[in-house]
Amino acid sequence: MKQTFLLVLLACTFLTELSHAQGFYDRSTVQKIEIFFSASNWDAQLDALAATTEDYLLADSVRINGTSFDSVGVKYKGNSSYNQNNNKNPIHIELDYVHGSYDYQGYTDIKLQNGYQDPSMIREVLSYAILEQYMDCPKANFANVYINGTLRGVYSSAESINSKFNGEHYYTSDGSFFKCNPIGGAGPGSGVSPDLKYLGSDSSLYASGYELKSNYGWNDLVDLANTLNNNFSAIESKLDMDRAIWMLAYNNVLVNLDSYSGAFRQNYYLYKDLNDRFITTIWDLNMSFAGFPGGPTQGQSYTATTLDPFSNSTSTDHPLILKMLANPMYKRMYMAHLRTIVQEIFASGSYLTTANALRTTIDASVQADPYKFYTYTQFQNGMTTTVTGGGPGGGSTPGIQQLMAARVTYFQSNADYLLAAPVITAYAASNNTPNYGATITITATCTNESTVFLGYRLEHPLRFNRIQMYDDGMHNDGNAGDHVYGADVVLNGITMEYYIYAENATAGIFSPSRAEHEFHTVNITIVLPAIGDVLVNELMADNSSTAYDSNGENDDWVELYNHTSTAKDLSGLYLTDDVTNLTKWQIPLGTAINANDVLIIWVDNDSEQSGLHANFKLSASGESVILSDGTTIYDQVDFGIQTQDISYARCPDGGAFTFADPTFDALNNCALGLYEWSQSAARIYPNPSNGNFTIQTDAKGAYAVYDLSGREVTTGSLENSATVIDAQMWKQGTYLVRIQDKLGNLQTTQLIKY
Repeated sequence: MKQTFLLVLLACTFLTELSHAQGFYDRSTVQKIEIFFSASNWDAQLDALAATTEDYLLADSVRINGTSFDSVGVKYKGNSSYNQNNNKNPIHIELDYVHGSYDYQGYTDIKLQNGYQDPSMIREVLSYAILEQYMDCPKANFANVYINGTLRGVYSSAESINSKFNGEHYYTSDGSFFKCNPIGGAGPGSGVSPDLKYLGSDSSLYASGYELKSNYGWNDLVDLANTLNNNFSAIESKLDMDRAIWMLAYNNVLVNLDSYSGAFRQNYYLYKDLNDRFITTIWDLNMSFAGFPGGPTQGQSYTATTLDPFSNSTSTDHPLILKMLANPMYKRMYMAHLRTIVQEIFASGSYLTTANALRTTIDASVQADPYKFYTYTQFQNGMTTTVTGGGPGGGSTPGIQQLMAARVTYFQSNADYLLAAPVITAYAASNNTPNYGATITITATCTNESTVFLGYRLEHPLRFNRIQMYDDGMHNDGNAGDHVYGADVVLNGITMEYYIYAENATAGIFSPSRAEHEFHTVNITIVLPAIGDVLVNELMADNSSTAYDSNGENDDWVELYNHTSTAKDLSGLYLTDDVTNLTKWQIPLGTAINANDVLIIWVDNDSEQSGLHANFKLSASGESVILSDGTTIYDQVDFGIQTQDISYARCPDGGAFTFADPTFDALNNCALGLYEWSQSAARIYPNPSNGNFTIQTDAKGAYAVYDLSGREVTTGSLENSATVIDAQMWKQGTYLVRIQDKLGNLQTTQLIKY
């Protein structure tokens, strides 16, 4: 298992996001962003960079709601929304462009959209407000932007999808990561599109259609495309299909065609999470609600109000849609999600409350905007009527309410939309407070169903397992044929999250209706550990590249290890580096660690980040790590001088400490040797030895020997094919020799002196 997380992770994440939402991305406020350039021709310089390198122009400073940052990167962004003749272009601000420590409320990248092709001015923010109810997505609101003291206008501001976003939503930040937009912009003749077609095994064939945002990942993308197109039965091992289906349903309902569902198949991200599956994240919603002038397929005319829910179902240019709708279960799931969005948001009219609140929030800012693309009257009419003329495109943009009222009418007379789905009338767990390791039964009572499934997981970040439920009288489901279905689950995790999916030959339904984004929960009772049950198992006090937290920071970390056969509740225990202050950092309530598993705590003195971040750091020169209940010490590890990117770990797990290859968030493998030398690796003999050790290698370089406290014992150069280390006076025990050749390759080996 890759990670053990908080029982209250959802609550903690919610509180963190709420605090941020009430700040920089609070939808009820308009932020103030001021940019200062020393050069008066800043606009010409930004245009020149946009036309050539797309690099940043260095601003003297940027001030956000009164907080100033010096030496900040600023550039124009966008494809059709950017034009060198615009007085108001989309802007990307990178606060940490020069100073890597700069952020505003944890955010380093600020992306501002100029309201191009949107007389309502709220399309992007409203669209994200709807989307967040069904998928992980960026937060968004508005900002008044000033440059050199002059107001440029009101912009929509959407959270950047980056390593911080991935870490907070998908629990890792170092997976394969792609921005799915054609390099150089979309449009006819743009070359490869990010359409997930399989182009062959050569990853270079995909390079112009996708932008790699991680250090690696092309082979993973090729593997995804190959599986989607040529081995679709295995797609759930490569792609989170539920989130992909939500994305496609959302695009269709909102007529969001500047997306995968449109002619250019773009504006989404792919991130490979800790379940080794890609997740889709929607991006760039400024042209949703039929604001995009193109259609679902290149050169094909269409009517926005009557866009078919099965649009592109036979399009070979849209293999994800084609394959998904050709699968009967996925097609029924897709229509279930589509019905949920239509009924909850648009048929109910609930979106109008949000839309009108947004319009009220920005009304004064729109009036004051000197460079808006539409008149104030057109802004006022942008919700209810089609706006013709005005704007840089000069075309027609439908009113949002006008469009969606017609969409609801269309769906309510669409034969596929009206297919009768099952009804899930009840669901229950046989025990609502079970103990760890217990077996419980989940039951569901349905009508008009033919098959019922249970989706469940035992840790929040993990994928849902989908198993069939039975109405046969043999699964604690009552009598056979009574429409009560049952399935048993062994609770060998720290919490249970589940949903029910029922279908018949034509339609399906979820409970809860927003599954898998939302779910039912069973809280598992987990016992507190006894002294010795949970140990400090590994630590990294000089981390430069072994692991990165959700903000993409390579901070120090401590790994705890539960070596018992039952999960343990760590609520209220403490971690510290000071024996005189055992209560320095309290492990948050609800933190649990699974049986025979590990838990990572970042020791980075950065408690503002979500997750487990202690309020102290480790010293690479040596100190202590102590786990306690505030009074009694459960485990204490004293360590000496540490070597960069080498961990101090128990080998085997729970055993004695030694230096080892780091095994972040995993059981220790204790196989020393950081890198395999590409040429002639060093051989050390005899080992064990009661005298000297000989290093045999053709490489030139140096070595250093450390004892298990981290103290340097001896050093030397590798000048001969056989270098002798004099160990005659060493005490009996285990040592670590670290060898580095002149090319920088490392080899670390354990020495035993007897």
